[in-house]
Amino acid sequence: MRHKFITALAACVLGTCMLSTTAYAATSELTGLEISDGIAGQRPVAIMVDNEKKALQHYGTAEADIVYEMMNSTANGRVTRLMCLYKDWAGLGQTGSIRSVRTTNIMIADEFNAVLIHDGGPFYINTYLAQPYAAHISGGFSRIKNGKPREFTEYVFGNELVSRFAKSGIPTTYAVAPERGSHFLFNDADADLESQTVANNVELGSVFPHNKSRLQYNAATRTYDYSEYGSVHTDAEDGQVLTFKNVILQNVSFTQLDANGYLTYNCIGQGSGYYITNGKAIPITWSKASETGMTHYYNAAGAEIKVNRGKTYVGFVPSDTWGNVGIN
Repeated sequence: MRHKFITALAACVLGTCMLSTTAYAATSELTGLEISDGIAGQRPVAIMVDNEKKALQHYGTAEADIVYEMMNSTANGRVTRLMCLYKDWAGLGQTGSIRSVRTTNIMIADEFNAVLIHDGGPFYINTYLAQPYAAHISGGFSRIKNGKPREFTEYVFGNELVSRFAKSGIPTTYAVAPERGSHFLFNDADADLESQTVANNVELGSVFPHNKSRLQYNAATRTYDYSEYGSVHTDAEDGQVLTFKNVILQNVSFTQLDANGYLTYNCIGQGSGYYITNGKAIPITWSKASETGMTHYYNAAGAEIKVNRGKTYVGFVPSDTWGNVGIN
């Protein structure tokens, strides 16, 4: 079905995109799953979500198409932050809570031509946000009283995004044609990995010791349920479990920028990793050629991998704790 997405995308890039209410089987470039034709050429948003324990429960994260988890700081037990990508965002309910962005997120969001949704960030982001490729909307979202400190009270709704896009003048359709019609290459049908490595549990507790992140294979759904702080992650609104068809772990070094623990992952270059799906894992390598280049993933034979259709978790594992990843 990918050809339908590419056709719609080409029209949008040329400025002739007509958003229709007719639903047919276009394909999401994020998940490989069928979507309404009306959003086929719509660019995604990448929402920065606080992952401190006080921020829980999250709202709307279970609806994300792709979730990146990264160390947010070398301080506070290497607390992580989530970057949640959504293709169909106009109808989102309460989502967040929203927090600041980091330099690495700006580079990764650009791989999807996604618009970053955040509230500020350290001054290190300014150089990156000034680049022509960077698009973002910062702050001024809904404040919802929840009995928590103010930094945990900011949320975004889909109707806010619609109005903020209109006010900012940022195109909702693809401003630049992406490298190809989908970020990942997708299998035509659900496929098992040819591997002897069992991956029923992906243990990241010693990688992200503050959050103690973990992904456990759910044989009933053939997906990986995400846990942190000792509990399965569920949505505050409807109890939906945050679960993924695909798990990608990248071994990435980082550069600490100051004594406060701010950092940039060295995501340009290449490194090792794992691709995990359907209870098995294979070693992979990753490569990103430039600040605006797409990250590609390769198997041991050097061929670019195909992932199963569905939602994907990408964990940036700091190289100095790569040996602590547990897969069993």
